[in-house]
Amino acid sequence: MSGTPHARRTVLRAAALAPAVGLGLTACSSGDGSNRSAPTAPVDLGKADDVKVGASKLYKDSNVVVSRISDDEYKAYSTICTHARCPIQNLEGHKLTCQCHGSQFDATNGKVLHEPAVEPLVAVPVKVANGKIIAGPAKKA
Repeated sequence: MSGTPHARRTVLRAAALAPAVGLGLTACSSGDGSNRSAPTAPVDLGKADDVKVGASKLYKDSNVVVSRISDDEYKAYSTICTHARCPIQNLEGHKLTCQCHGSQFDATNGKVLHEPAVEPLVAVPVKVANGKIIAGPAKKA
């Protein structure tokens, strides 16, 4: 009978920890059911002039950030965090911050500015056609 109180204590501890584990798993998810991938086909992001030279713009619905380096040079990166695959929802200037664990990235080159992420953001092909920004890989023929 001496094992009974110990076993009961173990069961009670496990029951008490279960909600905390659930909260931890929830914190790692985006919680909004949003798509967790960058464009896999060309996506029209809108007018090219919406991104001013020297600025960056976050396109949350497409999981892409576009930076305009010069009049005719644009760079685009996936905004899916390379640490835990959360869609990044925050851009200040050129700094992207992942709300899940605080990783930060440079929107102009995709490089990690602050861990826990260690891999840079994935580059996304981008071009301007007919005055519109088109991001994502070209359609296959």
